[in-house]
Amino acid sequence: MKKNHHGCSRNDTKGKMGQLLHEKLTFRIIGAAQEVYHQLGAGYLESVYEDALCYELDLTRIPFRRQVDLDVRYKDALFKGRFRADLLVDEKVLIENKAIRNLTSQDEGQLINYLKTTGLRVGLLFNFGASNRLQVLRRIF
Repeated sequence: MKKNHHGCSRNDTKGKMGQLLHEKLTFRIIGAAQEVYHQLGAGYLESVYEDALCYELDLTRIPFRRQVDLDVRYKDALFKGRFRADLLVDEKVLIENKAIRNLTSQDEGQLINYLKTTGLRVGLLFNFGASNRLQVLRRIF
């Protein structure tokens, strides 16, 4: 499995014609997150990183909604407002932010479950808490 320069697995995120689904948008979002990490480094609360990321998204004129209540689809049922996503960017990309030492498989599983139950296709998981670099996972469902 090849990794791109963001540390994301390329074969699990490809859309049609071998291109990444919402590639330009996610590239811009990741760039904004990298700027936040470059400016702040590790050590703040998750809410501080979310504030800074929203500021960066505003600067780059990327539309988003913050702390969005999303529905969960289960078979033919719809459970209204069952979880809250940190950010929903351009109604296409779900973002979850963490400020922990290292991402775990549970964190990745949370992102995948959110995508699966909402019908959204692309998710980004950012961890601003790692001391040496921003951790980024990009997943598609």
